[in-house]
Amino acid sequence: MKEFLKRKNIEFSAKRYGIDALGAMAQGLFCSLLIGTIIKTLGQQLGVQLLIDVGTYASGMAGPAMAVAIGYALKCDPLVLFSLAAVGNAANVEGGAGGPLAVLVIAIIAAECGKAVSKETKIDILVTPGVTIIVGVLLAKLIAPPIGGIADAFGSFIRRATELQPFWMGIAVSVLVGIALTLPISSAAICHTLGLVGLAGGAAVAGCCAHMVGFAVMSFKENRWGGLVSQGLGTSMLQMPNLVRHPVCWLPPVLASAITGPIATCVFQLEMNGAAINSGMGTCGLCGPIGVWTGWMAPSEKALAEGAVAIAPTALDWIGLVLVCIVLPALLSWLFCNIFRKLGWIKEGDLTLPQ
Repeated sequence: MKEFLKRKNIEFSAKRYGIDALGAMAQGLFCSLLIGTIIKTLGQQLGVQLLIDVGTYASGMAGPAMAVAIGYALKCDPLVLFSLAAVGNAANVEGGAGGPLAVLVIAIIAAECGKAVSKETKIDILVTPGVTIIVGVLLAKLIAPPIGGIADAFGSFIRRATELQPFWMGIAVSVLVGIALTLPISSAAICHTLGLVGLAGGAAVAGCCAHMVGFAVMSFKENRWGGLVSQGLGTSMLQMPNLVRHPVCWLPPVLASAITGPIATCVFQLEMNGAAINSGMGTCGLCGPIGVWTGWMAPSEKALAEGAVAIAPTALDWIGLVLVCIVLPALLSWLFCNIFRKLGWIKEGDLTLPQ
């Protein structure tokens, strides 16, 4: 069995399923639902029907895009990879509000089953896609609804808890999602799976921005402009090798997120009512702030289901967005980092990005 699994490149591990597959799923979401939502919102604001149509088509491919991305991360053979489009669509539709989690689980199982039979018969062109699609769609019918229901219930709990306890939940959501963004897992996929919109989404945006902007600013001394851009508009995950060696370097952005989270929920009532994936993107391509803006202009279906309505943002809304996403993370992380440098907790070169 070990020889067979090795030959088929089937590896049962937390890294492959919890990091590689989950991270790839977020990329699939980005290339379908997220970019589609942005394009559609631009079309609605500019009155360009073509952009609305493009965004609608892109958003509608979220299920297939996620599944194919997962298959790519699992190193599937072509026939398995292409067959996962049907599996992803079925799992996403049957999973309802919690569709992304259903896609993750079912696409992994279908992909591994497809890999197991791939190139084992003379009629591979029939067997491989047949097994992959039949296994995936049957699982979608059987387990996608309960998986989706569990994910939606947990997301609803977080959203309601944040509304009832905006201060404490503002801290918890901001800190935890910000940490997830920096870890080699996908905060974007997590937020989309849990449907984090509204105040909970705003707290998640605050936490992600605190980590990305925070690491970019506090490491400017070591990494200069290249590091500022790569971390501030790319990902704070670049700091992971340094954080493994020097965990104390994580404290400034964590403390910053613990402050900006409740400021977002309690002071500015900052809601992220765009696509839920935006809640876990931070300043990566400015997707977090863009999600807040699109939520103001045209709330996502998930946000509408939660009672959100389109608004005309006031000056206070814009001030809150800029402060929570850019200004406060930069100032607070820089301040905490300088204190820790003077205490000798953070030393010269601890934040230098690997070349």
